[in-house]
Amino acid sequence: MFAPSTTGNITERKVDEVEMMWEQKLIQTERGNFEIFVAGNGEPLCVTHLYSEFNERGYYFADMFVDDFKVFLVNLKESGNSTEVTNEDELCMSETCKDLEAIRMALGFGHWNFAGHSTGGMLGLVYAANHPNSLERLIVGGASATNAYMEHQESIYCDQNPGNNRLKELICMMKSQDSTKEERVQAGREWTEMSLYDPERFDEYFSKPSSGRVVQKRLDYYSNTELPTYDIRESISDITTPTIIFCGRYDSQCPFVYSEEIFDLLPNSSFYIFENSNHSPHLEEREKFSEMVKDFNQLV
Repeated sequence: MFAPSTTGNITERKVDEVEMMWEQKLIQTERGNFEIFVAGNGEPLCVTHLYSEFNERGYYFADMFVDDFKVFLVNLKESGNSTEVTNEDELCMSETCKDLEAIRMALGFGHWNFAGHSTGGMLGLVYAANHPNSLERLIVGGASATNAYMEHQESIYCDQNPGNNRLKELICMMKSQDSTKEERVQAGREWTEMSLYDPERFDEYFSKPSSGRVVQKRLDYYSNTELPTYDIRESISDITTPTIIFCGRYDSQCPFVYSEEIFDLLPNSSFYIFENSNHSPHLEEREKFSEMVKDFNQLV
C-alpha cells in the first residue's frame, strides 16, 4: 500500500473535503474503465464487495481502515461509473479478480493488501488463491468458503431458520412495485436489524451517511450462477498470504463455523472473534475492530 504512480490513465475529481473524505478516480485499464474512491494514508489497501456500489460517502467497512492504510474502494463492473460487461461471465469471482489485477497494475503497485467483508471476503479468498504474488496481506470477515452456509439453521437464509419466512416477506416488499418508498425503507431496516447483535442500536450504527447500494445484476449472477456450486475450500488451502479471519460470534448470515473453517484451512492465518457481534463487527464493536486493523497493519 504505497503511493500510486502515474502508471495508467487516471482522471480524478476532488471531493469537497468539508462534506466528504473520499476522492473519486476514474481509471483506464486493459480490462475496462473503473471508478474507485480513495482515502487515507499508508500502504495501499483494496476494498470492495461482490455486489455493492460505492460513492464519495465511502463505506462503513472501508472507513475503518483509513487511519492505517491508503484505501482504494473499488466499483466493480456494472457498478457506478465502471465499465459494463459484454458477457455475464465477467461477473464471476475469478474474472472479477482479473479486473482487480488490472486496477492494481494501472495504479502502479507491485502488490497491495485486500480487505473484504461477507461476499467481499469470499472474493478476497479467490483473489489470494488465484493471484498469490499480488497480495501482501489479506483480511476476511463474515464469509464462507462453501455454499453450505445457506443451509445452516443459524443462517437467516436457511428455510429452517425461525427468521427465514419474515426475511422472504421483507425481500418481496423491497422488490414490489406496490410498496411505498417508506415501506421499502422500513423493510430494509428490519432486514439489517436481523443481522445485528443489538438491533436497538441501529440508529447509532448508521447515523453517518455512507454508500453500498446493492447492484442487482451482480447479486443475481452470484445467487443464480455462482452460488449453487460455490466451494473454494480446496483452492484456498494453498494460500500462504498472511491473513486475518474475523467473525461475530452470532453471525446470522454466514454463521461462525464457516469463518472457523476458513481459519482451519489457511496455514498462515489468525482468527479474531467478536463476542458481542452479529454480521458487522466493524459497526458493533468498533474499538476492538480498530485494534484488529492495527494488528493487520503489522502482519508479516
